[in-house]
Amino acid sequence: MSAAVTQLKQKLQQDYERAYPGLGEIIHLILDEEEAKAWELSLFPHLFLPDLVEAHVAKLGLEPAVTIQNEVRGPHRFLHMPSYQPHLAYVDC
Repeated sequence: MSAAVTQLKQKLQQDYERAYPGLGEIIHLILDEEEAKAWELSLFPHLFLPDLVEAHVAKLGLEPAVTIQNEVRGPHRFLHMPSYQPHLAYVDC
């Protein structure tokens, strides 16, 4: 589990440093602080970490970084699958 959190922190660090190039150290501190909070909240901290970081960054008056998770994607094609509709057949006897 900690490998997933480490990987997520690295991704968030990159995304926020790309959005705010001069704030690398502050971003690192935010990530560490919010990781600790995420571990207190759940055994699955990677589910909470992005939102906690985003909230912390918002408190500083900054916009959240655009991440792959935040990109808007079209609906999955399974939503457009036709549903089964039985057809009644007329048989003249």
